[in-house]
Amino acid sequence: MIIRSKAPLRLGLAGGGSDVSPYSDIYGGLVLNATINLYAYCTIEETDNGRITINSIDSGTQQSILSAKHLEIDGKASLIKGVYNRVVAEFQLNPLSFNITTYNDAPAGSGLGTSSTMVVCILKAFIEWLSLPLGDYEIARLAYEVERKDLKLSGGKQDQYAAAFGGFNYIEFLQDDMVIVNPLKIKRWIADELEASMLLYFTGASRESAKIIDEQKKNTSEGKNDAVEAMHLIKQSAVDMKLAILKGDVDGFADILRSGWENKKRMATHISNPMIQEAMDVAMASGAKAGKVSGAGGGGFIMFVVEPTRKKEVEKSLKSLGGIVMPFQFTEGGAHGWKIY
Repeated sequence: MIIRSKAPLRLGLAGGGSDVSPYSDIYGGLVLNATINLYAYCTIEETDNGRITINSIDSGTQQSILSAKHLEIDGKASLIKGVYNRVVAEFQLNPLSFNITTYNDAPAGSGLGTSSTMVVCILKAFIEWLSLPLGDYEIARLAYEVERKDLKLSGGKQDQYAAAFGGFNYIEFLQDDMVIVNPLKIKRWIADELEASMLLYFTGASRESAKIIDEQKKNTSEGKNDAVEAMHLIKQSAVDMKLAILKGDVDGFADILRSGWENKKRMATHISNPMIQEAMDVAMASGAKAGKVSGAGGGGFIMFVVEPTRKKEVEKSLKSLGGIVMPFQFTEGGAHGWKIY
């Protein structure tokens, strides 16, 4: 039997960073994100040879190891091993024997939530294979715990919930890891207008995201006023953007995105850099209204809001910098899996 799964990547539109502890524990966080038609993929092939064969295409990891109840986390294919260990422990399973292959449509460090989405995707494959009784909230919570608590990787909580639920979501992050997902019902013409008015540009994978998140956490823990005040404004931008999107106010959307980026840069020192600033300057000179890096910062994808009639003009200017303009559409569904007999 073969099991496949896929989970959508997301654009962080507003409030990103307020989902990271300790800020979300102290003040509560609000994030507005939306999934797009770029995905993480996982295939599991059931075997009976007493081994686990891993093929993580993104990291270039290929391993064949003896099946066991707990796999050593050795820096190779950690996300796969972390999910396996938690699933076997949580549901008191015997060692499993299988081949697993994973890959993403976007590179790691892109700012689209690739790692967390992959954890959700892998978990969804195991759920489909083993008929585990987990709903969307349970999938997202378990994926968060695998990544942040078991593997101790820096980051927030929004990506796991975006991947599990899919669509436009206004998400509340409260104390004690409580999360409330509020799906937004966006009219088709509004989603179409946002797609027509947005451009996604890949500058190159970020190598700074963990450092940025750790600095952000440190600034909040130490109560640094500028960083905390900036995060309060970023959180409020999620409230404002929800209203703008529901009304179809694209100019308001652009204003909120622009101010969100200015406040985001106050959170940590490496969020922007000369490469990002050059892309911003070139896009604005060609007619873009606003821009913001998706994710922690330091690189990855930049979202631009443009006048649709000038989109090709902005696209041409950005391509001259050597990056990649990535076409995309918003999606409605979250992670799903299926079996092939």
